Amino acid sequence: MSRAAIQGLLEMLGAAPRPGSIAELRAIIDVALPFLNANPPEVGQVHEGVAVSDGVQARVLVPRGTPPFPVLIYLHGGGWSIGSSASHHQLACQLCAGAGAVVVNVDYRLAPEHPFPTPLDDCIAAARWTRANAARWGGDPERVTIGGDSAGANLSVAVVNDLRHEMRFRGALLFYGAFDLLACRRDYDRWAPVEDPVLPRHSMDLMIDAYLGGGASTDDPRVSPIRADLSHFPPACVVCGGWDPLFGESRALAEKLAAAGRVVSTHWYEEMPHGFVQLPAPEADEALALAGTFLRRVLG
Repeated sequence: MSRAAIQGLLEMLGAAPRPGSIAELRAIIDVALPFLNANPPEVGQVHEGVAVSDGVQARVLVPRGTPPFPVLIYLHGGGWSIGSSASHHQLACQLCAGAGAVVVNVDYRLAPEHPFPTPLDDCIAAARWTRANAARWGGDPERVTIGGDSAGANLSVAVVNDLRHEMRFRGALLFYGAFDLLACRRDYDRWAPVEDPVLPRHSMDLMIDAYLGGGASTDDPRVSPIRADLSHFPPACVVCGGWDPLFGESRALAEKLAAAGRVVSTHWYEEMPHGFVQLPAPEADEALALAGTFLRRVLG
């Protein structure tokens, strides 16, 4: 497999002017929405603007078929400061259809207006809400898993860690997560021979600075969840591209889970950049098929 299918797109992204602020990054995402959601598969129902807690909403997707359905809480990527359930609607539909699961696609509040710990606290509240309300959408509150991409994968691990004594997750689906915010910067140039056009260093720095703007430390295991005790962690599926600046963090998390005796499956895609599951590449199709298989297995 190679980058040939998306090389033109990557070159176009690499040639674009460098955003100078979070506001400019958000504007780029808004322009990209039609591309990101070009061909979502059909699902049974889509409920937008569902109130989860104060200031937090979700887009709830219900699969076709007969309930009860298993449930996936999905936390979108975007460096804790951009993105939304709208930017990840097609991806959520693909997971809903592929797993036959209700998907709660959470719109947590974003930095810099809401730095750490607000995004994480919002996702914890969304997990509790999902357990209490899943049956409204035909979901089974006893068959709940969690997942996300990039910052959403970071938040997914942190939510599992925070709720380990009160909520049992059947699994965790983790696409190219930022699991160690110190390593994000330290190891950016280690894995890819060129700067990642989907996650340029300057944009990554803007987003990390926004999230940590309230004074949080990268040593905090709620910020960098790879630093937490993971001996309780549910079965995990870890997916990352081999040219992703965050590849080392996905590999390190998988190794820590395995060393703790946890069940973990890893899927590395050579030459794929950050965010590749939302790009028109054969590797994205393969990764999403594997994700559906994983979710069906752990959710029953």
